[in-house]
Amino acid sequence: MKKNLLYIILSLSYFANAQELNLPVFTQYLADNEFVISPTFAGIGDNLRIRANGLTQWVGIKGAPDNQALYADFRISDRSGIGISAYNDKNGNTRQKGIKFSFAHHLTLDYKTKQYLSLGLSYNINSFRIDIENFQPTPDIPIVDPSIIDDRAQSNNNFDVGFLYRYNNFFFSFNANNLLEKDVNPFIGQEPNSLLNFQAYTGYIIGGKKNKLIEYEPSVFYQRFNSDGRSSTDINFKYRKFSRNDDYYWIGVSYRFLNDQILKPLNIGPMAGIMVNKFYFAYSYQLTINDLAAYNSGTHMVTIGIDFLQNASNCECTTGARKYWKYR
Repeated sequence: MKKNLLYIILSLSYFANAQELNLPVFTQYLADNEFVISPTFAGIGDNLRIRANGLTQWVGIKGAPDNQALYADFRISDRSGIGISAYNDKNGNTRQKGIKFSFAHHLTLDYKTKQYLSLGLSYNINSFRIDIENFQPTPDIPIVDPSIIDDRAQSNNNFDVGFLYRYNNFFFSFNANNLLEKDVNPFIGQEPNSLLNFQAYTGYIIGGKKNKLIEYEPSVFYQRFNSDGRSSTDINFKYRKFSRNDDYYWIGVSYRFLNDQILKPLNIGPMAGIMVNKFYFAYSYQLTINDLAAYNSGTHMVTIGIDFLQNASNCECTTGARKYWKYR
């Protein structure tokens, strides 16, 4: 029992230290909101798109990660898009807040074969804080360190860059996030000063042969941290059914694993979403597949949103792959 509890504590400590390296990516991007992981998706589509996301990880474990985020992106002129995202993340006694401003420019490589290239750039402002308000004496540490007299906080600025290639119904995006190194935090102790991490996302949209209002979407998401070489992969599958009035619903499943432990998944779980009259709702559940599973009921995520201010573009490069191309 003590061994399991120690494992949990060490796991929570690991994620707390890694928290500032990069905001965790779960399945938010699969809620028809790829802008979560790449600025290159900003402005693809005819609407101002707003999404609010709430995520609670490891329900049942005290101090487990909890996150809220807001995303918005829209097109400007015919070939460009801008976006903004903000988040609030809590993990034990650490707090992180941030805001990101993004710009994307979309190019048409070939009209006939529907090949498009998008380039994106984001400027990030992050604030990381150690919250001491909950520090209390324990049997092992009966006296709290008297040198800890206030909250410890640090801010940093950084940049992300990426590209998105689309060929008909195939897409591939690649991002380099947090290009700048940071000053090592003096009150944390030893920690990497490189925040750089790489993300790749690719997939293909398959139309139903008999029913053109049905789509299947297999996809893969890969992430690697440059500081220590950690990497993980998501394998996803979605089924989407449209109606004639632009409403739709979808269901799917996601499987995440560390790349050196392919047959030992970190998380696996179902998800579903619906769009009705431009209002969007999605729910995702992830079951933890490791020793922590005995102490929590999984990770729950909810996404709500709205699309409005429709303004059709004259350029095909800003037309989303999911804009019901099957029957228009």
